Amino acid sequence: MKAIRAAALAVLLAAATACGAATGATTGATTGGPADGGQVTLRVGDQKGTGLQALLEASGELKDVPYTVTWSQFTSGPPVLEAVNAGSVDIGAVGNAPPVFAAAAGSRITIVGASERGLTGQAIVVPAGSPITSVAGLKGKKVAVAKGSSANFHLLAVLKKNGMTFDDISPQYLQPPDALAALSTGQVDAWAIWDPYTAQAQHQVNARVLVDATGYANGFEFQIAGSAALADPARSKALGDFVARIRRAHTWANDHPKEWTDVYARLTGLPPDVIATVVARNRYTDLKLDADVVGREQQVADAFAEAGLIPGTVRIDDIVDTRYNEGAQ
Repeated sequence: MKAIRAAALAVLLAAATACGAATGATTGATTGGPADGGQVTLRVGDQKGTGLQALLEASGELKDVPYTVTWSQFTSGPPVLEAVNAGSVDIGAVGNAPPVFAAAAGSRITIVGASERGLTGQAIVVPAGSPITSVAGLKGKKVAVAKGSSANFHLLAVLKKNGMTFDDISPQYLQPPDALAALSTGQVDAWAIWDPYTAQAQHQVNARVLVDATGYANGFEFQIAGSAALADPARSKALGDFVARIRRAHTWANDHPKEWTDVYARLTGLPPDVIATVVARNRYTDLKLDADVVGREQQVADAFAEAGLIPGTVRIDDIVDTRYNEGAQ
């Protein structure tokens, strides 16, 4: 158990180190900055699941940035938004559930950009020899999931559609490295997770996909900014430029899957076969923050509220800022 968990943590550390992304590490600086001519620092929260820094570096979008960018690494979306709310990070990319949990907790976060990725990389996996062959087989079983993550919503949606609730399972709220170790050693019966961890489980511990997110969830990935950053003219301008760079990087990744696979594997320390699987099933589509996106995300918020997993209700309209919509579909 300890050896497997250590190996999983080593992969995370390799990702942070290879990217030069330890908390507060500077990736680039300029002699000037936007808006008022002073130097601006944009603090970005990243996570292994999104590989944002790797993507921007691979696509060349971190060249000639007219402001300083610093990076902090996190294990999943909820801690990214905790940092955004605390003001220690200006922007970060997360899945569909973290902004709902953050808003329900009164966090000062705003959705400023949206994209959608493939659904087959979001999955509930079981060990290769597991007797569980259907969702019904999860009843009474220990299921690992990161609380407040997109996997949390996927698991909720799967249970609901199959006539079950969280009371029918024994949820084990674990971050990905601990969950991978727990699955590998039989301490949990299943794991609700997202890529690249899904691919890692498939390739490295021979996990089997019980059910993916097709027909259950959306593939949203949101760029989330802090209120203070949006209120500051210089940082707000930098945020707009940064969101545009993310969109261009998405287009590059879609058009250059082999190059993206090679660089992503090198920068994160994950095996090329794992990353090749991730890239093949996760093409990007950038979206405007319009009524359709807001409505589909509202379904996520409503589902958590109805299940009693968040306090009160959340209105997605209240946490959306459309000022950076230009350039999205």
